[in-house]
Amino acid sequence: MIALRYLDVCLVLATAPFVLIAGLPVGGYLIGAAAWILTRASTELMHAGARRTGDPKVKAGLHVAGMMSRIWLVALAIILARFALGKDDAIMAAALDLAAFTVYFLMSFVTREGPLQGAGGAHGKPSTS
Repeated sequence: MIALRYLDVCLVLATAPFVLIAGLPVGGYLIGAAAWILTRASTELMHAGARRTGDPKVKAGLHVAGMMSRIWLVALAIILARFALGKDDAIMAAALDLAAFTVYFLMSFVTREGPLQGAGGAHGKPSTS
């Protein structure tokens, strides 16, 4: 299941040879890949912190902070690619991050791992209490 959980990261890394062979914008790929992997890792850390805390307000705050920071970092990376490298690089960064998000979103349903469940979570089983 761990391979499915990180399939989005595998997709980002496996795309590199195709970007190089096809002559696509490498700068946009690097910026998009770095933004995705950075936000994915930081989100995992925030979710782990939220699972450890007992305070519902802190838990909700960490989840909201994780979601909002992820959106902003990816958007800023695309804007950076646009103004630092050009329109084609921005499109490459946006396309890569959109594909990675799509895979991440679908795999979150397949693995049934939301922010509150970890590797040993409830996996969608209803509570009996």
